[in-house]
Amino acid sequence: MVSVLSVGLTGGIGAGKSEVSRLLVSYGAVLIDSDRISREVVEPGTEGLAAIVAAFGPEVLAADGSLDRPRLGALVFADEERRRTLNGIVHPLVRERSAALQAAAPPGSVVVNDVPLLVENGLQTLYDLVLVVDASPATQLSRLTGDRGMSEADARARMAAQATREQRLAAADVVIPNDGTREELAARVREVWQSLERRARGEAPERPAAGD
Repeated sequence: MVSVLSVGLTGGIGAGKSEVSRLLVSYGAVLIDSDRISREVVEPGTEGLAAIVAAFGPEVLAADGSLDRPRLGALVFADEERRRTLNGIVHPLVRERSAALQAAAPPGSVVVNDVPLLVENGLQTLYDLVLVVDASPATQLSRLTGDRGMSEADARARMAAQATREQRLAAADVVIPNDGTREELAARVREVWQSLERRARGEAPERPAAGD
C-alpha cells in the first residue's frame, strides 16, 4: 500500500473544479484547499502577514489589522516584480502547510490538492496524478455570466489571465470533461474516484481512465 496517493486537481475558471472537489470529498478524499490555506497563512499574527507588511508597507493592512486584499491586489496586479515578491512569501508557506496536512492523512488516503493555478505555476511534478476538469470556453463563459453574474468582458479577462485550455490538457494525467449535466459529471467523477481508490490501495498502478 502506498502511504497516500497525492492528486493535483485544477481547471479553468467556470469549468466546475469546485463541484468535482466536493464530489471527491463526499466519496472519501482528503481535501487540501490551496486557496483556503493561502488565506490562513496571512491571517493576523502570522509569519506570512508580517513578511508582507515588511515587503509592501503597513498600507496593505485594513483597520482591524487584517490583510487588505484589494489594496494588495492593486499593488501587485500590474507589477511583475512585486507579484514575484508576494508569491515568494506566500507560496512556500502554502507548500509547507499543504505538506503537513498531507503527512497527517491516514495511510492509503487519496489526498486531493485543489490548486487553481497548478499549471500556471508549473506544479505538476509535485503530485502522483494531475486531474484537470475541462470545459469548453463557451461553457465557461456561459457559467461565469449566468451563474456568477459576471459581465462578459470581466469573464473573458479572467479566462485570458489563466493558462490556456491546451496547456491544462497537456499537464493532465486524467481529464474530467464537464460540458454536460451535473448528473453526467457525477457519474464521471465516481468512475475516476473508484480508480483512484484502487490505486491508493496499491491495486491499480495504471492511470485511471476519465472516459469520453
